[in-house]
Amino acid sequence: MKRVLIITYYWPPSGGSGVQRWLKMSKYLPENDWQPVIYTTENAEYPIVDTSLEKDVAPEAEVVRRPIVEPYTLYKKFLGIKKDDTIKVGFASESKKSGWKEKLSVWIRGNCFIPDARCWWVKPSVRYLKEYLAAHPVDAIISTGPPHSMHLIAMKLKEATGLPWIADFRDPWTQIDFYDELHLTHWADRKQHKLEYQVLTKADKVVTVSWDWARGLGRLGNRNVQVIQNGYDWECLPDEERAPLSEAFTLTHLGVIGPARNAPVLWKALQELKNELDGFGEALRIKLVGQVDQSVIQDLETCGLTGNTEIINHVPHDDVRRFQEASQVLLLLVNNAPNAKGILTGKLYEYLASARPILAIGPEDGDAARLLKDTQAGIAVDFDDKKKMKDAVKDLYERYLRHDLPDNPSAGIECYSRKALAKDYAALLEKTFNSHA
Repeated sequence: MKRVLIITYYWPPSGGSGVQRWLKMSKYLPENDWQPVIYTTENAEYPIVDTSLEKDVAPEAEVVRRPIVEPYTLYKKFLGIKKDDTIKVGFASESKKSGWKEKLSVWIRGNCFIPDARCWWVKPSVRYLKEYLAAHPVDAIISTGPPHSMHLIAMKLKEATGLPWIADFRDPWTQIDFYDELHLTHWADRKQHKLEYQVLTKADKVVTVSWDWARGLGRLGNRNVQVIQNGYDWECLPDEERAPLSEAFTLTHLGVIGPARNAPVLWKALQELKNELDGFGEALRIKLVGQVDQSVIQDLETCGLTGNTEIINHVPHDDVRRFQEASQVLLLLVNNAPNAKGILTGKLYEYLASARPILAIGPEDGDAARLLKDTQAGIAVDFDDKKKMKDAVKDLYERYLRHDLPDNPSAGIECYSRKALAKDYAALLEKTFNSHA
């Protein structure tokens, strides 16, 4: 079995979306003759903790943990946040209005920590891993970002060892949705692009999760970016083992909703349907499972939907499935950002496997819309098309009243299982290794 060093910041007990891709890929790589060697932190500031994920760590995996120094202790003191409180992910905020301290903190984050707040971990990691690899050789390296400091560690190791290296982008770098919110100086922006270009051109292979993002990375420096999507990691259950459907007309969203993922036009559409459709207001339940930005809560209140809404801060990933299976409709909110066409969140694949209809708010010509069309799993409606939103929700509601909403697995989703995707990644590893030999 060949050995691959996987450099990742997110690893159990981290929860949330950032950990899923490489926890699951590494789980199935040993079946394809690659032993994962995980290099990660031992004391990270994770926004979400989920110890239930530890059971998915492959028995064959060798996990190497090293201490990391992060600036969040100073950040918390500056903002008056309690030491034991977590930092919300995705620019989600608990306050109704950000003050000068929050704005200054974001400026410092963007201009003093390049490429990100984990940049202090690069040099000590390279120093340690050079010695480690001399004693425990591997056959290839994979780095996964964000945080993109992980790619800088891998780049330095490749320069020192000559090992084949795959740079895996779960999200873009300078094209990520919140890049403009960092308020970068000209110098900082130029530095970010320079580092990004070095990674894109020095890696033996670049991988990302969607077609639009692959084209974007290609324009920035690597003309041969491969797409290996995210996926789901559960078997479709027989009806008697599935969670019972909610009696209410539930619209359920799972995951973080930051400001860019808020859907004010949808909330307005639901408000109007409450006034126009008999019984709709009584039947409607909006379930938001995960961290929710204050702007979302305010918009729901303005639209008179507070009484229809339940916010559940976080559930272990093991419990996510029952929320999906119990919901009449699953809600997918795509970030309203310049890179929206390429956003294919990991939750979408789990939505597909849950066999419930999906209503997506996002670009109708985006990759999420393409996937929904290919699998016949739902509909995508553009961010500002209130009429189409109302028509889509009304159609779903009428089918709910007739007990006519689909409950079969989406068409052709087997290729999106984590097991199948790990096989694809192992094939890429093998090809990269052989071409480098």
